[in-house]
Amino acid sequence: MRRTRILTAVLALAAGLLAGTPPALAAGHTAAAALAADTYTWKNARIDGGGFVPGIVFNRTEKNLAYARTDIGGAYRWQQSTKTWTPLLDSVGWNEWGHTGVVSLASDSVDPDKVYAAVGTYTNSWDPTNGAVLRSADRGASWQKSDLPFKLGGNMPGRGMGERLAIDPNKDSVLYLGAPSGKGLWRSTDSGVTWSQVTNFPDVGNYQQDPSDTTGYASDNQGIVWVTFDESTGTSGSATKTIYVGVADKDNAVYRSTDAGATWTRLAGQPTGYLAHKGVLDANNGYLYLAYSDKGGPYDGGKGQVWRYATASGTWTNISPVAEADTSYGFSGLTVDRRHPGTVMTTAYSSWWPDTQIFRSTDSGATWTKAWDYTSYPDRADRYTIDVSSSPWLTFGAHPSPPEQTPKLGWMTESLEIDPFDSNRMMYGTGATLYGTENLTQWDSGGKFTVTPMVQGLEETAVNDLASPPSGAPLLSALGDIGGFRHTDLTKVPSMMFTSPTFTTTTSLDFAETNPNTVVRVGDLDSGPHIAFSTDNGANWFAGTDPSGVSGGGTVAAASDGSRFVWSPAGAGVQYTTGFGSSWQASSGIPTGAVVESDRVDPKTFYGFKSGRFYVSSDGGATFTASSASGLPSGDSVRFKALPGTKGDVWLAGGAADGAYGLWHSTDGGASFTKLPNVEQADTIGFGKAAPGAAYQTLYTSAKIGGVRGIFRSTDQGATWTRINDDAHQWGWTGGAITGDPRVYGRVYISTNGRGVVYGDTSDTGGGDGGGGTDPSPTPTGACTVTYRITNQWADGFQADVRLDNTGSTAWTGWSLGWSFANGQKIGQLWNADFTQSGAAVTAKNVGWNGNVAAGSSVSFGFTGTWSGSNAKPTSFQLGDRTCTVA
Repeated sequence: MRRTRILTAVLALAAGLLAGTPPALAAGHTAAAALAADTYTWKNARIDGGGFVPGIVFNRTEKNLAYARTDIGGAYRWQQSTKTWTPLLDSVGWNEWGHTGVVSLASDSVDPDKVYAAVGTYTNSWDPTNGAVLRSADRGASWQKSDLPFKLGGNMPGRGMGERLAIDPNKDSVLYLGAPSGKGLWRSTDSGVTWSQVTNFPDVGNYQQDPSDTTGYASDNQGIVWVTFDESTGTSGSATKTIYVGVADKDNAVYRSTDAGATWTRLAGQPTGYLAHKGVLDANNGYLYLAYSDKGGPYDGGKGQVWRYATASGTWTNISPVAEADTSYGFSGLTVDRRHPGTVMTTAYSSWWPDTQIFRSTDSGATWTKAWDYTSYPDRADRYTIDVSSSPWLTFGAHPSPPEQTPKLGWMTESLEIDPFDSNRMMYGTGATLYGTENLTQWDSGGKFTVTPMVQGLEETAVNDLASPPSGAPLLSALGDIGGFRHTDLTKVPSMMFTSPTFTTTTSLDFAETNPNTVVRVGDLDSGPHIAFSTDNGANWFAGTDPSGVSGGGTVAAASDGSRFVWSPAGAGVQYTTGFGSSWQASSGIPTGAVVESDRVDPKTFYGFKSGRFYVSSDGGATFTASSASGLPSGDSVRFKALPGTKGDVWLAGGAADGAYGLWHSTDGGASFTKLPNVEQADTIGFGKAAPGAAYQTLYTSAKIGGVRGIFRSTDQGATWTRINDDAHQWGWTGGAITGDPRVYGRVYISTNGRGVVYGDTSDTGGGDGGGGTDPSPTPTGACTVTYRITNQWADGFQADVRLDNTGSTAWTGWSLGWSFANGQKIGQLWNADFTQSGAAVTAKNVGWNGNVAAGSSVSFGFTGTWSGSNAKPTSFQLGDRTCTVA
């Protein structure tokens, strides 16, 4: 379910992501990128979940304080008042994108304001940076970082085991961290600021999922997998004496210290032949519970056991809910009811078919009951009801035969926690969502407990492609693991992902520019066609036919009128078809694996790119010719798009730090390209509605401009850029796709690798409403006065200040001021306003913080520009349909 995310991260690495910090601007340098002043509001297009939740952590001393960790999508804090999750790691930037993978979380029971996260996505070369421990004193609202001398693996095999990070419950300045890759056990004695290896810990682990894997992914030593304190062996302010540590070593899975970590011994008499995924201690009754599996998970596991260790006597008891011979799965999810410690629960995390299983005991594991059981095969009796009406796509549009059901109770259920303050509330993570119940004890009284998604706000999809058609649904998405969605309302969860066929991962999609009801998508599927078509804007789909040799989705392009398609699938060369893909023919003149796109005006013109060469077809994709354009990126980390409404207007972004990297523009259908000098690096390009007063569509990109990495917008064809995100909203890697909305000025949709589809609305004049998408607000009316003053002038340039006075009787909630230059003056940089210039005509409009102008008040902005011959002041200024008085 999650392997597609590995590929996404590899693509991110191929896009030239390097460790390090952005270079500082040289003295005197003026970047053509004005930093935004909180002018954007950011939200997720709601999907709710969509990925694996390997860890849930409740604070043990404060009610309703809970956290969830994801494998690539950051960490979240529970908001009880709204029953939603708040993202905590959106500040992770481009250069440290791996820190969106969270391998462990710890919430401080001594000081609940403190929370820690061990972050890092891959332990092999895919992640360019080492891991880190993040620490927060305000519940994750802000973080400080301590870099580690090794990598961590939030998306590696074994990521459901844990928790690897633990805080001493008696002396919270002491923390332990279990490391992978043979790096051992680590300790901090200063609240996570500095870390050192516990050199006398005797076992660094030895379990590898697949020792023969040359990528270093499945062959990594899964290392130290959990740390558990026995809080009864310490007093407040003194280090806890007894500590248990789980190791990925089938012969030596559990170690203990009874002297606060000074010495360590293998726990005598322990089971062998298994990995202890979890170790949960019930200090009241003196029991350490352990959930074992023969594999590291989260996908695999064929046999398992559950054991109970009596901490006082050293007695081991096999309390497995079923006999080992009857298992086809391992155990992992493990929790005790802190209000009734004799109650313990565990999960069959790797029971893929017919469903996961959850087990419950109220007598410390002596006897167990199941969440479901057979009456007479294949019929089931369930102790629960499940209601997914808030996330209806969790049925996956499936119609299985018994004993399988839809929606499933889950799969990859490695996290399971009973609320320590509420025996009725339990949460557990799956490969697609986070489920929960608030009437769990119905299980014990013969009733049925209700399972619902408790996942709102936790968005964890990896986004491969985005499209915003000019009519119909405002957003179509291509996603890893769950295919993609058609959003008719960004604030609501769609009823179903794309089906007929249902791709595991959608790799590319496109619509016909002049006939947006025609949509095509391609993707990965274990068996079946890899292409699908829609004639109703993506609401319903039908499968196409694959050419011979196709093994994956690749990229696809629809003709502007929907009459034909060009497809570059994995496993086969570029193909073209007329109609809806009932038969395909091989395109000539273009290499296998090329990225393909369509011209948005001419239905017979298609474009391609591969290994530094741009290709053009003028006969509907039958034949391609290599362009003579040179200087383009030599690698294949490139994304390009053709501008709607203008034939042959093509923008190309991409490259790598060790070669050509940036943004290029062609106005002659790819025959030649001009590199934008003010864009240092760019990885995506998209178009949206033109700014008020501008004729050319707005450009959006994920790029490095002026030495700063961010999301940028240009309303003047790339002449100047404004950063529209800020350091608190970075979302790690955003290089997959970007698009503006053709109907709402300023709205942009951004792909992330694990935080879903993020969209932003500007608060500038004409911006979106931040919700479903209305047209721009009307410009203010009323009397106005403009004072235009040239404050400095030199041989070929000048600086001017403009003051706009509201001399009417009504306050303005936004303003847009227009004028024309008489002598060809050209604005270079403007501050305290956004602007567009087309020829002599200029429009300056408010940014978010200066849109409100009370009656009798004024607002000012300034700019620098160029002139030649003469530099006459403008004689007329317009505020909406009113001409202002010139002072």
